[in-house]
Amino acid sequence: MGTSREGASKSAPVTEPARVKSGSAPLLGLILETLDEAKALETVSIDLAGKSSIADYMVVASGTSNRHVGAIADQLVKKLKKATDYGARVEGLPHCDWVLIDAGDVIAHVFRPEVREFYNLEKMWLADRPDERVAI
Repeated sequence: MGTSREGASKSAPVTEPARVKSGSAPLLGLILETLDEAKALETVSIDLAGKSSIADYMVVASGTSNRHVGAIADQLVKKLKKATDYGARVEGLPHCDWVLIDAGDVIAHVFRPEVREFYNLEKMWLADRPDERVAI
């Protein structure tokens, strides 16, 4: 099975990082692979270089229900704990509308579709900055 870039037909295209970062690229790959295995929908990866110092990448994905969001987050946290020394910090797990998983260099958000649409993080973080031009 491929990464979330080749996931279910409902998946949105993944925004590729502008450059490979030695420390965060393997972590990003692990997170994207785990989200794909957990059947997360519309997975988007956002390179935060030059936009924020909180992390190198942000990943946004959806689950179909509270239960699915919780299962995706749980699977991701278990994989991160197994693969890294530090695991991850988690917020929002009791309600499972929006679960934030902070893995250090990569922050993952798993939403119910309605909540994701309301907050629309992709629009905020992918918005063109006035001094930048995107080649088409």
